[in-house]
Amino acid sequence: MPSSTSTARTLAELRRVATSARGSTSSDHFLAVRPFSSTAPVSSVSNSDPTLSSSSDSNGKASKWWLYLPGAIAFGLGSWQIVRREEKIKMLEYRGKRLQMEPLKFSNAYPSSEELDSLEFRKVVCKGVFDDKNSIYVGPRSRSISGVTENGYYVITPLMPIHDYPDSVSSPILVNRGWVPRSWKEKFLEASHDEPFADPLPSPSQADGTRSWWRFWSKKEPVSSEDQVPSITPNEVIGVVRGSEKPSIFVPANDHESSQWFYIDVPSIARHCGLPENTIYVEDVNENVNPSNPYPVPKDVNTLIRSSVMPQDHLNYILTWYSLSAAVTFMAFKRLRQKNTRR
Repeated sequence: MPSSTSTARTLAELRRVATSARGSTSSDHFLAVRPFSSTAPVSSVSNSDPTLSSSSDSNGKASKWWLYLPGAIAFGLGSWQIVRREEKIKMLEYRGKRLQMEPLKFSNAYPSSEELDSLEFRKVVCKGVFDDKNSIYVGPRSRSISGVTENGYYVITPLMPIHDYPDSVSSPILVNRGWVPRSWKEKFLEASHDEPFADPLPSPSQADGTRSWWRFWSKKEPVSSEDQVPSITPNEVIGVVRGSEKPSIFVPANDHESSQWFYIDVPSIARHCGLPENTIYVEDVNENVNPSNPYPVPKDVNTLIRSSVMPQDHLNYILTWYSLSAAVTFMAFKRLRQKNTRR
């Protein structure tokens, strides 16, 4: 009996210890998970904060306005094209009126910058003699002939004054004589390496075809000064006063040392030819082309009244940008309306 009593007491003690252990474990588990469960009231309090709710509403309204931004930008670009179209119309009308004026007989000296600006797009008549040895080839420039595109160059040659000639220019000018095929430049380079060009104004000792040293060896009587004056046929140029070109970002820079000219830079070309930077630059527009010698081909006057972007092109851009603005704005309005109906 005593042993059974002690056994019963031992089992009771073990049950008590196990019960207390389970209670402590459940309480520890409760304490461990309590911090995580306590976040729910905090989040509910934060959602009920009026300051945070108002800020979220303001952010939502700002995001709505961002949807209208592409339409506003397209509308601004369309309005800018209207301004550009008006400027282009005035510019082309100005050029057309000046080209219709009577040509000026140009024989003045180097003009100032203000006089040069006032002469731009005016027709002038110049007489002189071409200095072919200082010709410049600018290009390549393409030209369409009967639907066939051919590459070539613009040839620019100084027009030199003629001594004691009444209608001659008093100072050299640069003349864009027109378009020539690629073979012209190749022949020019071959001739410049093989044989020197003759001077545009031959000296008296070269008037009869003799060399300058011939007078020291010849036993003939010296020829009178009147017989020494060479007979020179002046070149008449009917052209339009122009300025330098504005190249795009895709056009490479001119290389003066290798004589590669990709665009017309009047001051640089003048320096290369040994002329002042304010030398006048004229584009030949003479329509009387000799069929037996068609090159160089002078520029067409109508090309001077044209632009890379004409007023009709600006009108197309206006319609495009305004249509795009209306479409994008309508899409933004429809999307916002769908959001409001869902709420």
